[in-house]
Amino acid sequence: MNRNIVYPGAIPLDTDLLTINVNTMVALGFLIRAVLGTEIVADGLSCSPTLPASMSVQMSPGSLTQLSVVDTTQFGSLSADTNDPLMKMGINLSTQYFELQPPTSSGCSVNYLIEASLLESDQNLIVLPYYNASNPSQPYSGPTNSGTPQATLRTQSVQLQLKSGVPSPSGTQLTPVTDQGWVGLYVITVPYGETVIGANNIAVLPTAPFVGWKLPNLSPGFGAGVQSFSSNGVFVVPSGVSQLEVELWGGGSGSFASVAGGPSGGGSGGGYARKRIQGVSPGQSVTVTVGAGGTAGTTSGTPAGAGGTTSFGQYVSATGGSLNYLTTVTNPQLGATPPGIGVNGDVNLTGSAGQSSLLNQGGLGGAAPMGGSQNSGTTGVNGTTPGGGASGAGTGANSATPYAGAMGGGGVVIVRW
Repeated sequence: MNRNIVYPGAIPLDTDLLTINVNTMVALGFLIRAVLGTEIVADGLSCSPTLPASMSVQMSPGSLTQLSVVDTTQFGSLSADTNDPLMKMGINLSTQYFELQPPTSSGCSVNYLIEASLLESDQNLIVLPYYNASNPSQPYSGPTNSGTPQATLRTQSVQLQLKSGVPSPSGTQLTPVTDQGWVGLYVITVPYGETVIGANNIAVLPTAPFVGWKLPNLSPGFGAGVQSFSSNGVFVVPSGVSQLEVELWGGGSGSFASVAGGPSGGGSGGGYARKRIQGVSPGQSVTVTVGAGGTAGTTSGTPAGAGGTTSFGQYVSATGGSLNYLTTVTNPQLGATPPGIGVNGDVNLTGSAGQSSLLNQGGLGGAAPMGGSQNSGTTGVNGTTPGGGASGAGTGANSATPYAGAMGGGGVVIVRW
């Protein structure tokens, strides 16, 4: 951080004070950049219904950090500096209110957008006293005794504005597009006939850059949140999150039914992958596909099925356990192979193959990495989740009775941030 040097007896200049302010602002700006980066970050600025409830909402005090330059205009006697980028923080100390109107057509709703931007302005205009060299006891009123008021404060605040969408049939209304240089914070939905705005009308815009964490609540590594999927879904990147860690397993394969004199082999386990994903954006949606466990073979001749592939968008996947191409409904003895594998992960692991049957016992089901294998029984036993292959079916004590196979274990996706 730069510091001014002054000397005893030297004539003080206005630039001495102005440069102190600029140096302090620059130091804080680079500290903000070191902690928060250069993206827009909002804190506070919560939107809530008024008390008592009305057709207005209130925006609480808060801040907005945004990339700007040192000074877009002259700062006192200091020249403008529009070349050097600097993170600046606008601060609102008071509550601001917005009034909303419902649509005038029955069955319609309208979405309002509250957006924000950093606002820097010169304020507090005062006619300042100036030194009068010809009569020091009678100061000038303003520069050259002109009486002209001058700004004495350069403020950095959060400019907020309400933007109305187009009223449309409820469920089809669109949120207005955020203006260039602004950032969207909240969406407020107002249906026809609404008389008060409640909390259920207000939603945080998924892309709003609110700080999702505070330093005292942080823990090393990924610990802010976790979400798991055992069926297909969509993961929405939470506010303030730019990287994820994903762990996933493919589905295990099913096992064939046994035949008289021929027990069936076990199904193979699904693959496993783990990946650190960087560069995601708050509000971004990622399709999650969870591989199902392979279907069970039946004594009526239905073959077993392979396990499904699990994927997290286009980022990473784990394939399901396969079937042995030599295995048929009439010759089910061989264990399923190859097992599933991890694809495009930082860690990619392969499941284990199903075991072939022995004597009158079905084969052991293969395991997915960090998943359990399955012991065989007379009837096939379903594979364990995540990604375990089903065990094969035996033929009973007389070696002549066929029994149904079983389903493979389903896949799983775990997302941490």
